[in-house]
Amino acid sequence: MKRNLVAGGAGFIGSHLVDSLIKLGEYVICLDDLSSGNYSNIKKWEKHKNFKFIEGSILEKYDLKFDVLWHFACPASPERYLENPILTSRINFEGTLNLLNMARNQKSEFIFASSSEVYGNCNVFPQTEDNLGYLDTKSIKSCYAHGKRLAETLCFDFQRTYRMNIKIGRIFNTYGPRLNCSDGRVISNFINQALQNKPLTIYSNGSQTRSFCFISDVIEAFILLNKTNYYNPINIGNSDEITILDLAKCIDKKISFFQKYSFDEEKVDDTLRRCPSLKIVNKILNWQPLTSLSDGLDLTINYFKDVDIIKIK
Repeated sequence: MKRNLVAGGAGFIGSHLVDSLIKLGEYVICLDDLSSGNYSNIKKWEKHKNFKFIEGSILEKYDLKFDVLWHFACPASPERYLENPILTSRINFEGTLNLLNMARNQKSEFIFASSSEVYGNCNVFPQTEDNLGYLDTKSIKSCYAHGKRLAETLCFDFQRTYRMNIKIGRIFNTYGPRLNCSDGRVISNFINQALQNKPLTIYSNGSQTRSFCFISDVIEAFILLNKTNYYNPINIGNSDEITILDLAKCIDKKISFFQKYSFDEEKVDDTLRRCPSLKIVNKILNWQPLTSLSDGLDLTINYFKDVDIIKIK
């Protein structure tokens, strides 16, 4: 039985990974400071023989034994990581350095959850793994985007210097149950507003595009990635683009059909397009996302409704 340390295991994506690993019969140590994660996401496992929870920061050192370290520990919502951008930079650099040293000491495998934000603004679509993009160090989002780039750099330096088994998945926009209702990103915002019969807030004219991947597809890709000998960054996402305006119409129709939209000023440093090339992940993992946006939104909307019912009770 493999022992897994999941840093950030109480978060949206990390908690789904914890579920999958336990269901595969593996042992899981979940490390999370609960700053953006939620204990309710993992509470069902608290008495399971193959689960242990440690409340703590990845900036601290821990004497733990494990075979695989999954690094999912960084707030991904701009509203969260911009609350303390210096801490976000520290988590990405110091936290990743600390976890890499822990993995090195244990001679363990290391899987890093990077982000499509490393591509910044670029003019080549879909975005391939060798695309360098453009990032501005003055951007308010650089603490996260440059932080992920620097974390990747650390991973490759450890890989070269210590011959460690390190894999990197670059996650594109992900959604699904357990997405924080106050996440601040577009799908959670639209669902919350639609459930309250409020106009859906669209920044700029809504022509900017995103491609959304359902959580179960993302987790499947990471599980498969861990089984390979592929050591370069790999995109994990969905290549089907949709404009933000069309996304708003889709969610509105599923919930209230209120058909009212509020157009606001363009967000600072908002990327106009985000779409991954999936050629490498298709070839290396024989993987492609299976959940349609419509089906995934239904599941996510039902989750948000359930959360509201619990709040009312």
